[in-house]
Amino acid sequence: MKSWFFRFFTSSIGKKLLMALTGLFLILFLMVHLAGNLQLLYNDGGVAFNVYADFMAHNPLIQLVSKGNFAFILLHAIVGTVLWVRNRSARGSQGYAVQKTKATQTNAGFAKNMWYLGVIVFVFIIIHLLQFWAMMKFGDVGADVNLVDIDGKQVKNLYALVEVAFTNMPFVFFYVLSMAVIAFHLWHGFQSAFQTIGWNHPKYTPVVQFLGKAYSVLVPLGFAVIPIVFYLRHA
Repeated sequence: MKSWFFRFFTSSIGKKLLMALTGLFLILFLMVHLAGNLQLLYNDGGVAFNVYADFMAHNPLIQLVSKGNFAFILLHAIVGTVLWVRNRSARGSQGYAVQKTKATQTNAGFAKNMWYLGVIVFVFIIIHLLQFWAMMKFGDVGADVNLVDIDGKQVKNLYALVEVAFTNMPFVFFYVLSMAVIAFHLWHGFQSAFQTIGWNHPKYTPVVQFLGKAYSVLVPLGFAVIPIVFYLRHA
């Protein structure tokens, strides 16, 4: 069983399935992450966001999912690179081995550039983690993050760390530009993931296409709005 499992997920079809499954997980994670980040827009001095961040940092289940998310990001990047190298080297390669539809033909331009977009997204994730997560966990943040009292509990003032980043115009510009790249990456990736797992049906495919396009625009837009509003409010 172990040998069969390993052979399957190291095969071409298995790699594509891994890309689809990890991609769908990351799509779901983005929605949850956005819901938490939107609390930055409360004009309460960071109370709501700090409570949310403290809960996320100390909930064992959330921490387990977070570690899994890091692993899925890395796996998605590695498998995507392996597939890109294979498709680039193989003459006459058709890329994702899924049933051709009008939608896949329309998105062919996106598919050809998925790896390049993915590289930019990966670089953004690394910078994002260094800017926030690593500074929170390991960095000497000094006055940027102090403990604040919320309902009698001392929690890290991570809102202040965000304020330092989102009142910096170059970083805000970089963040918003990265959200545009993520939107393009999602535009093809959302639908491609469903096609890879075999969800192609005349009745449901148009719904998946609509949801994918709406998601790829609205979720990155939601992330992009946060630093813009934050900058205008606090700069």
